[in-house]
Order: sequence, then structure tokens, then C-alpha cells
Amino acid sequence: MTENPIDKDKVAQNPGLLPYAHTIGSAVIKPEDKGKIKGRAVAAMRQQTEKQMSQLYRQMQVLAEQAQEIKRRVEVSERIYSADMGFEPLVGHTYYLYERKDGTDLLSMIAPEEWGRSISFKRFVAKVLLLADHTWEVSYNTEN
Repeated sequence: MTENPIDKDKVAQNPGLLPYAHTIGSAVIKPEDKGKIKGRAVAAMRQQTEKQMSQLYRQMQVLAEQAQEIKRRVEVSERIYSADMGFEPLVGHTYYLYERKDGTDLLSMIAPEEWGRSISFKRFVAKVLLLADHTWEVSYNTEN
């Protein structure tokens, strides 16, 4: 039997488990800094969650603006239904809401620019369109 020429002190039992390359041609094995890996993972997680939170915040802003617009529509609609009007509003027609000097409201078929110098109202409140469900679409409102 021939004797193994490699010194037993220089041979590893399980070379694949060594924390370094066991031969010159082996792949370089570098120990990983676990703190650095966790730090990068946490940074990536925070970046992603901040992005998602930002998206949610923008969506909330849109919803809040829509809710504010609905609130304004309700307020103007209530003013319209309590306003004086000398006619029956028709679906699909545009009307104009004015506030008189005494604080009462008037719904009119006459636009602000059609009054000329004879306008005798405190202010023009809104241009409104009567919808089929008898709600009002407020297309211009000076109270915004």
C-alpha cells in the first residue's frame, strides 16, 4: 500500500464547511456581516412602506377633497331649495343663485353678466345645473 503524500494536518474532513476557500482554485468565501445585511433589509423595507404610505396619503387627500366638494354641493343645494324662485326649475337647465342684501337667497334664470348695471344683490353665490335626480351640480361657486 502506498502512503498518502498529503500531510494529514493539511487536509480538512469537511472542506465545504470551512469559512474560507480550501484550495487555490476554490471560490472566494467571505463571511457576511449580518448587521449590514439586516440594516440593508430594514432600509429597503422602510423605503417600500414609506412609498405605500405616501400612496395611501395621496388617495386620502383625493377622498377628502371629494367629500369637501359633496359637502359644498349639499350646502348650495339646501340654499337653493330654501331660496325664492318665481318658476319651477327644469331638469338639465342652468340657473344662478344670488344672495340678496337682506341675506335671503334667490334662484334666477339670469346670469350675472346679463344683469348689466341693474344687479341689486349682495353677491353671486353659484351657477347650478339641475340633475335628473333633483340634485344640483355646482359648476361655479364663489365660496370656494
